[in-house]
Amino acid sequence: MTRTAMNVAAKRKPVKGQGRTKDEDLFDRELADLPQELRWREWMGRIEAVLFASASPVGRDDLARVVGQGASVEMLIADIRAELVGRPYELAEGPGGWMFRTKTQFADAIKAAADLGDQSLAFTETEMGVLCAIAYHQPIDRAGLKDIFGKDVSRDLLARLRFKDLIASGPRAPRPGAPHTFVTTETFLTAFDLQTLRDLPELELAVGNASKETEATQN
Repeated sequence: MTRTAMNVAAKRKPVKGQGRTKDEDLFDRELADLPQELRWREWMGRIEAVLFASASPVGRDDLARVVGQGASVEMLIADIRAELVGRPYELAEGPGGWMFRTKTQFADAIKAAADLGDQSLAFTETEMGVLCAIAYHQPIDRAGLKDIFGKDVSRDLLARLRFKDLIASGPRAPRPGAPHTFVTTETFLTAFDLQTLRDLPELELAVGNASKETEATQN
């Protein structure tokens, strides 16, 4: 932690009870009895513990509940990241906040050590194709998907993508009957290491990568 960050955190004194619940008052966020350096280390540890215990990204507002009002969550995250250099996992930021994840170069080692098939996102070629179509053309309804693939996309396939929380219902389509459309979710962004849909690769590149990923999954 930088001395400037510690000084800023120390100078901002909270008003007791202001903007806090009864439970939060019972939890010592400020750690005023600790020296600045130890206080900052404790806040780092709290953030790490929350992120480690969560199976999904944790947002800034949630993390701010376990540190002092004068502490910068972003600075704490930066210090944690600095200490993770050289470790096989990293602290990644996604659309829903921050989460721990293993680095990609260790994927083969993880697969060799344990059967993680039930926990990973595995796709058939058709599922990947439909998911890509929804990602690049959302919001899109089943008729729009039929126009792309030249045939109906089964409801079962769409249900599987819903079950994996990769797609959700979007706005009604401007067609007769106003059918539901499909859009991707925050889980989709996190699964494919994207912060926003603007981070999607160029379409031709995405199709090539999808084919390679499908072949790797089937082998």
